[in-house]
Amino acid sequence: MTLLALSFTLVFVFITMFVSYWKKLDLERSIAISCIRAAVQLLAIGYVLHYVFETDHIGFIVAIIGVMIAVASWNAAKRGKGMSGVFWRIALTIASMEAFMMLFLLGLGLIEPTPQYIIPLSGMTIGNAMVVAGLFTTSVRRELASSRGEIETLLALGASTGQALQGALKRAVKFSLIPTIDSLKTVGLVQLPGMMTGMIIAGADPVEAVRYQILILFSHAASAAMTSMLLSMLYPKLLMTRDLRVRQLPED
Repeated sequence: MTLLALSFTLVFVFITMFVSYWKKLDLERSIAISCIRAAVQLLAIGYVLHYVFETDHIGFIVAIIGVMIAVASWNAAKRGKGMSGVFWRIALTIASMEAFMMLFLLGLGLIEPTPQYIIPLSGMTIGNAMVVAGLFTTSVRRELASSRGEIETLLALGASTGQALQGALKRAVKFSLIPTIDSLKTVGLVQLPGMMTGMIIAGADPVEAVRYQILILFSHAASAAMTSMLLSMLYPKLLMTRDLRVRQLPED
C-alpha cells in the first residue's frame, strides 16, 4: 500500500469530524488527537518491532511486554477514580494473565518462541485483559452506588465483606464479559477477526488461518474470564473502609 493510498483513509476521519461539528457534539478535537496519536504510535512501534525482530534479544521482548502491561494498567485504572491501589491490582492481574497465556502457548508448542509470535500475541492478550479490567472497574463503581443499601443491610445482619459484596461483584463480572461472549457468539457470521483476516490477505490458507484464530479466541476468552474473576477477589478491600462501611467513591 502506497502512502498516497493510505492518505485517502483520512477522508473517513474528516467525515466523522464534520458530522460531529454539524451535530455540535464537540468531538472534533478528541477525534483528531486520537487519530494522530494512533498513527504516530503505530509507526513508532513498527520501527521498534523491525529492530527487535532482527536482533531477537530476550531483553527487548521483556521490555516491550512490560511497557504494554504498564500502559494497559494505567489506562484501565483511570476507571477506578478514588480507589487507592487499583493500578497495582490491575497490573498484577494483567501480568498474571500474560504470563499464564505465554507459558501455556509456549509450553504446549502451539506457537514458536520468537518475537514475531510472542509480541503480537502478548499485545492481543494484554489489550483484551485491559478492556475487561476497565469494564469491570466501571461496573463495580456503578454497582457500589446502586447497591449501597443492600450491601450495608447485609453487613448489619452479620454478613462478611465477601458475602455482602458477592452480588455486586457477580454482576460486575457478568457485565465485563458481555463483549467477549457476544464476540464468540457472532464470530464468522458477523465479523472476521483481525488475525485471520490478516493471514488471508497475506496469502495464507483460510483453513490454517481459522485454526490460528480459534486458538486466539479460546485463549483470550479464558484470559478475559480469569481477569474479571481475579479482580473480583482483589477488589473487596478497595470498596470497604476499615470499619466495614461502603466506601464513598467520587463521581466520574
